[in-house]
Amino acid sequence: MNKTVIKSELIKKEYILNEHPSGLKIMLYPMQGFSSNYAIFGTKYGSVDNAYLNENGEKVDLPEGIAHFLEHKLFESEDGDAFTKYAKTGAYSNAYTSFDRTCYLFSCSNRFYDNLKILLDFVRSPYFTEATVSKEQGIIGQEIRMYDDMPNWRVMFNMLEGMFYNHPVRIDIAGTVQSIAKITHNTLYDCYNRFYDLSNMFIVLAGDFNTDEVLDFIYKNLKLPENPMANTKSVIPDEPKEVKENFVSCKLDVAKPLFCLGFKESDAAETPDAMQLVSTEILLKMLAGSASPLYRELLEKGLINEEFSFEYFNGRGFALPIFEGESDNPKEVMELILEKIEQYKNEAFDQKLFEAVRRELYGRGICRFDTAESVCSMLTDATVLNYDIFEYFECIAKITPDDVKKRLSLFDRKKAVLSVVNPV
Repeated sequence: MNKTVIKSELIKKEYILNEHPSGLKIMLYPMQGFSSNYAIFGTKYGSVDNAYLNENGEKVDLPEGIAHFLEHKLFESEDGDAFTKYAKTGAYSNAYTSFDRTCYLFSCSNRFYDNLKILLDFVRSPYFTEATVSKEQGIIGQEIRMYDDMPNWRVMFNMLEGMFYNHPVRIDIAGTVQSIAKITHNTLYDCYNRFYDLSNMFIVLAGDFNTDEVLDFIYKNLKLPENPMANTKSVIPDEPKEVKENFVSCKLDVAKPLFCLGFKESDAAETPDAMQLVSTEILLKMLAGSASPLYRELLEKGLINEEFSFEYFNGRGFALPIFEGESDNPKEVMELILEKIEQYKNEAFDQKLFEAVRRELYGRGICRFDTAESVCSMLTDATVLNYDIFEYFECIAKITPDDVKKRLSLFDRKKAVLSVVNPV
């Protein structure tokens, strides 16, 4: 079996990459002397993948929320529930579905190969029946209603609904009660066979293990598909450059208004490159991080509190910087952010602040190699977004203020959406 060592001379780190004959990517990060191991078995299939082209080139629409529904059902099998099996080995196990991926994971301090066998078995052994699907529809329906009443969840999705006309990122990951009612066991099998094809999947492992032994174990225990469907293409609809609405609001049971401010990146790539990620992260920290003049001003005026946060939210065909928090005057927060952006566009960057943020980003990134979980998370992000993990650090090392300043074009008032949840 082929084994490629991917190295970084810059940060003196390396990991092992193996490409299985099926197209499955296997990434191994040995951590000698560490007491725990962490594993992720994932697929590049998430909530935005709700349509595909069939063998005849015809578009097939899927029920909203089916990726999340499939994640729930995959833990069940004819010989028992995977959670029950993990309970017997003492491992922690979980799974999640996001907009662009579904991942199954475990962490353990012993019985590593027993736990890896469970992971390989249940992810590759779908078992769906009409009865179990019907039962799950009731369970997930309750989950959907619960999230509808969660202010932090609602304020973000209201913003996404105001921003996007067509892109499925505007749709709740779990779907709606009405959409999941359309899911059948046959639909689940169809989605599994198409999007859980090994050519669309990856395995990431970090911990104290022998890489040759792990690869040999995976090759021997990996269940291969009888009818590979590697050419299924997900369909993401075209999206206008403009936003649908600039302001969205609702009322829920909150003590203080919540806000979520996003700026639509109209020319978002299929996946962002590493330099784009780094430059945007640095810009956001310079603009609104705890060391920034804007952050201090917002705090001094009582417009934000410790709940204030920001991120560069991006995935397949969508990208937007987001600011979130609590405020009695969200519109004033937005105006001050826009005012600071205009100032940055017209003035030279504070070199000292730029360098401090750049070094902080580099240092935090290096620290993420200290735990098996964070290493697996980094490798998963890089795999799904199609960039090399070490390229990220190389970009931090060579980035200039001019590179960061170019990203100011992201912030266009006309493409801003402010979502507010007000108290009832």
